[in-house]
Amino acid sequence: MKYILIFFCSFISLFSHSQERPIVFKGALIYPINGAPISNGVLVVNKGKIISVGASDSKIPADAEVKDITGKIIMPGLVDTHSHLGGPEGGDGSAALNPDARAMDAINPSSDGFKKALAGGITTINIMPGSGHLMSGQTVYVKMREAQTIEEMLVVNEKGVYGGMKMANGTNSIRNSAGFPGTRAKSAAMVRELFLQAVEYKNKINKAGKDSTKMPERNLKLEPLVEVLNGKRIVHFHTHKSNDIITAIRLSQEFKFRMVMHHLSEGWKVADEIAKAGIPCSVINIEVPGGKMEALNLSLGTGAALEKAGVKVAFHTDDGITDSRLFLRSTALAVREGMSREKALEAVTIAGAQMLDLSSKIGSLEKGKDADFIILSGDPFSVYTKVEQTWVEGQKRWDISNPADKAFLLGGYQVYSTDRAEFHHHKNEENEQ
Repeated sequence: MKYILIFFCSFISLFSHSQERPIVFKGALIYPINGAPISNGVLVVNKGKIISVGASDSKIPADAEVKDITGKIIMPGLVDTHSHLGGPEGGDGSAALNPDARAMDAINPSSDGFKKALAGGITTINIMPGSGHLMSGQTVYVKMREAQTIEEMLVVNEKGVYGGMKMANGTNSIRNSAGFPGTRAKSAAMVRELFLQAVEYKNKINKAGKDSTKMPERNLKLEPLVEVLNGKRIVHFHTHKSNDIITAIRLSQEFKFRMVMHHLSEGWKVADEIAKAGIPCSVINIEVPGGKMEALNLSLGTGAALEKAGVKVAFHTDDGITDSRLFLRSTALAVREGMSREKALEAVTIAGAQMLDLSSKIGSLEKGKDADFIILSGDPFSVYTKVEQTWVEGQKRWDISNPADKAFLLGGYQVYSTDRAEFHHHKNEENEQ
């Protein structure tokens, strides 16, 4: 972890300082998220950070490059709290509990899927290993930087980690194979058993103190769970049915770990119970539900129901369940079913940042935060609106006016296939005919 952080900080220094001259975006309607919208606003960024956000009379640095984007909308880069881009892998079929597996050891940072996310205005992602396990492994928080290695994309949060722990219950993790639970009751029992081992391991570490001779032997399965028990690493819990949601809450209260619940197909049924537990939720909005019986009661009104109950709500894509290019549409669907515009925009920005312990860096347009923002052609909730530009730490990472970038917005499945080069060559031949 120490060496990853050193590498990460060195890269950030180089990346941020590549933009030496301030850039000013003026004339747009700005949604800072932490305050009221600003008409004819001014956003100033420099060296990867936001210098100021304000009204038309804001001070503009003398040496700044000024971009007049009158008629456009600026808002923070979108935060996707649950995605599977980059080919992450977690636990295998040998066991149902794999806390030692790390998604970062499998992700391909050159995956074209990241361009797809940029086309949708996404600047930060929580990449998850799969949900076919009670515990499929450690997630990873990444920025949409141009990168050759996963270390160059890492985002270290306020707790000093760059990911959470993926857990699940319900039908995904119930299998009739060796090492896996066959029932919901056995699922919870197996989770309890592993957490009891982690509690014992943590107690041994605490008892040893600074005496290295008394430290227990390293256990890669239990080390990340000690981080969970210490509140350093948050659990991201896949759960759908109302009874599974309550089981997840029960486990978090029993072992006192922090948790974000994901999906929540039947969250609307137990919104008050979720609110009472004080657990934030990341909801998926699927326009055409189907595929699994436990999601039968999925409702586009879940966001509104949770908001009404006082629950902090974020949205996610679970890409490829919902295409990253259409992520912003989740807010419109929620508003149509009763969620407020304010909370819907928070759900793809600051609320998601808070659920990843990243809100001091991203999620709103404030002085000192990372210069992650998007430029929209119109109202965020309109089906006619397009993401026109996506900026990450003061660097323009996607531009609809660039034909190569636009291909990732409009292209079908073949754009993201391994045969993409051959596909484009074939298309060029067709254009020449």
